[in-house]
Amino acid sequence: MKVAVVGATGLVGSKMLQVLTERNFPVTELIPVASEKSVGKEVTFKGKAYKVVTAETAISMRPNVALFSAGGSISLEWAPKFAAAGITVIDNSSAWRMDPSKKLVVPEINGKTLTPEDKIIANPNCSTIQMVLVLDPLHALYGINRVVVSTYQSVTGTGVKAVNQLMNERKGVTGEMAYAYPIDLNVIPQIDVFLDNGYTKEEMKMVNETKKIMGDERIRVTATTVRIPVMGGHSESVNIEFEKDFDLAAVRSVLEKAPGVIVVDDPSRQQYPMPKDAHERDEVFVGRIRRDETQPNTLNMWIVADNLRKGAATNAVQIAEYLNQKQWL
Repeated sequence: MKVAVVGATGLVGSKMLQVLTERNFPVTELIPVASEKSVGKEVTFKGKAYKVVTAETAISMRPNVALFSAGGSISLEWAPKFAAAGITVIDNSSAWRMDPSKKLVVPEINGKTLTPEDKIIANPNCSTIQMVLVLDPLHALYGINRVVVSTYQSVTGTGVKAVNQLMNERKGVTGEMAYAYPIDLNVIPQIDVFLDNGYTKEEMKMVNETKKIMGDERIRVTATTVRIPVMGGHSESVNIEFEKDFDLAAVRSVLEKAPGVIVVDDPSRQQYPMPKDAHERDEVFVGRIRRDETQPNTLNMWIVADNLRKGAATNAVQIAEYLNQKQWL
């Protein structure tokens, strides 16, 4: 089992290597891929050093699967070349997510839609993944009409440069800025670029990806995405309007049984999900489950997950695990 990791030296790429190790994915040879300036550097995986190579060299080495986390432009250029060589690509960028010919996969929800012919598989946006894992079992029971989500997203979602900006500001050190404004002791209500409709690209990702993953174009989603000075993971305040009424105890029971979801919801003991508790965990945590008292059939909740793990690396590796179990790699 040869595995290429494209973008192996980045935050998500490094996390992919960590998750592959932790989950004992059967890697016999690692092929770390990065930009020209990183070629020749070494990446350590399971105690062994591997030299970083170019994407072109990686294709010639014929990996079974390539996990991409090097940005949309790299994915658009190189994923088709890997796929043409018979290599299955699992891509973490936004490049292929809304392509109607490509599957957008959260294994617990729609992994079964995959086939051996799917050579480029899209990994959803981090904030979408954690939300749909909670929404999907509730949609099956009650039918979702509308979702209003506000996110509180970690600087790790931007990358190393943003983490460095936050840490520099904490220390009072001047350094390279990932954002247009300071992030420490601040929140920035913009993630990605603004579009013509006044929403950001990140907000529209949540709108469009939710419908595609859950296979229902009727679900209405509106989002506000916000960057906060946090490291451990993304948090979301989610308001869900259902077609049918629900019982709160039944909602909790359904979520407690949902794969990959952990309910942390005991207000009497001040127990609810927080990014620091989700850090380095693969599960999605949900709490503050309560009825919206302003309108019928509507629920409020708070959802937290480690955006580098289930929001990116772990979901990609889980897709690879599914393909491997099917003996399609």
